Amino acid sequence: MFSRKPNVMFSRGRKRNFHAKKSGKSNKLALFLLSFIACIILFLFYINDRLLPTYLDYAEVQTYKIASHVVTRAISAKQIMNVHEIIESEPTNSNITKFNTEIINKERAEIVALVKLQLEEAEKGDLNHLPELDNVQYDVGSMEAGDGIVFFVPLGQALNLPILGNLGPKIPIRFHIIGNVSSSIVSDITEFGINNAKVEVGIQIKVNVQIIVPFASKTATVEQYIPVAIGIVQSPVPHIWSGGDNQPSIEVPVELPQ
Repeated sequence: MFSRKPNVMFSRGRKRNFHAKKSGKSNKLALFLLSFIACIILFLFYINDRLLPTYLDYAEVQTYKIASHVVTRAISAKQIMNVHEIIESEPTNSNITKFNTEIINKERAEIVALVKLQLEEAEKGDLNHLPELDNVQYDVGSMEAGDGIVFFVPLGQALNLPILGNLGPKIPIRFHIIGNVSSSIVSDITEFGINNAKVEVGIQIKVNVQIIVPFASKTATVEQYIPVAIGIVQSPVPHIWSGGDNQPSIEVPVELPQ
């Protein structure tokens, strides 16, 4: 009887040591896995922080392309007027002309309304208003849910790494319109010859957008110039010519109209 007790106690001790060693190995493995996962997460955050400026620059370029296409498509059906359609003479002096602001403002209102409509339709997921860009995939579901214009680009494309090409995870980029579409009237007059000028009147469209990439966002302004009227304006040739500073005026020997 006394000879069996030490054997039993020894057997139990071996079992306890075995379980302790097994538990210790499991704890070390779990600790290693947790540390490994934490290192991967910290590394990803570090890489993402270093690459954020590149993401944002690329997202801004693609956003400008898409928004400019939508604006241009909105007014593609409108024809450019002849500048004489928006010029009128002063009632008291036929030699003095000015722009007809009523016509110009009407054109501006129509253009702004078309641009706003096209942008709203694009944000709702209407792909007919969006351009087909290389390596860009639109997320129609997110756009229909009201998240703005959402598209994905491969990581290699966003980082401009030709060796990766279309490989790597796809980065979501989203942008939406902030506030109303603003506009201003722009005119340019280029003189040439004697009393001749090329006159151009257009509308400068400004659209403020918020660009959102993973863990960052920025605000940008997309500007687009839209011509309204272009033409040549010719005035009567004067009968007095001056050669410039400190030059005498010379009368042209042409019979004046009665």
